[in-house]
Amino acid sequence: MTELEEARSMFEKDAYAMMTGIEIDVVGDRYAKCSLKLNERHCNAIGQVMGGVMYTLADFTFAVAANFKQNRTVTTVSQINYLSPVKGDTLYGESKLIRDGKRNCFYQIRITDNLGTEIAIVSVNGTHL
Repeated sequence: MTELEEARSMFEKDAYAMMTGIEIDVVGDRYAKCSLKLNERHCNAIGQVMGGVMYTLADFTFAVAANFKQNRTVTTVSQINYLSPVKGDTLYGESKLIRDGKRNCFYQIRITDNLGTEIAIVSVNGTHL
């Protein structure tokens, strides 16, 4: 089994993320890239992609990067900065470790769409369990 298959198998137990349609595309050492093909169920009452969709993608992408072949890590503080409405039909979340310590870590997740639009930047402080 490849690392990607192993990660997909591990995180398929995340029922909420799986229900939204998020896919793990790339996994590495404290790194992950995930995607989400958008449809009408991801839109709010005014027809825009709901902010919670971007946050869910970011949170899941962080979880994969911080937990795959690592000590268990949970979010303690996170902040999302929305930069632009979604223009494309697919979202991508890319999580990168910025700093890691004995008990805490800091990741940045960049959310873009398939047209290259920078949608959001999410900062996550995590605690190793």
